[in-house]
Amino acid sequence: MIIKSIESKIRLATYLSLGSFILSLAITAVSAYFSYLQVADARKSIYVLGAGNLPLLANRADVRVNRAAEYRSDIARFHSLFFSLTPDDKYIEYQMKQAMYLVDESGAAQYNNLREKGFFNSILSSSAVLSIQMDSIFLDEPRKYFRYYGRQKIDRRSSTVIRSLVTEGYLKDLEARSDNNPHAVLITRWKTLENEDLETREKNAL
Repeated sequence: MIIKSIESKIRLATYLSLGSFILSLAITAVSAYFSYLQVADARKSIYVLGAGNLPLLANRADVRVNRAAEYRSDIARFHSLFFSLTPDDKYIEYQMKQAMYLVDESGAAQYNNLREKGFFNSILSSSAVLSIQMDSIFLDEPRKYFRYYGRQKIDRRSSTVIRSLVTEGYLKDLEARSDNNPHAVLITRWKTLENEDLETREKNAL
């Protein structure tokens, strides 16, 4: 009887120990899960210094929520840089340098092609001012494909030319943002589909 009583106590102690161990594992797992959620939520908040160097909490939205808007902004900025030019070689160089941060070698190829054809020299010699007005951007976000629709204005001393502009390309997400590429997006396989004269207005000679 004594032996059976000891065996029962040992068995009971084993069950209690095993149950305590499983309960501890469950509590640890739940605590780790909620800690992970708190850390993930904290990463969506940043602190900025306000008046008197006091830290102020600023909420940051999930990047994926506004990604489409960032894609469109990046596309519009690239086209503005590439197609908005003045008869100033330093300004043209600056615009092209900034634009190249947003596009892969397909953009560099188009730039080199225009340079070889004397396009930029013609801007300088004719004192032309080029500007771009965006009409719309078609964006297929799952494929990361876009098509840009706009109108280019070429204002020369003797005339003003309005040209249609349609380009297409794809988008690639980069690992990190930077001052030169704040949206961390790279335009790839970029090409011009249409760039034709729509209207020419002659200016009266003085």
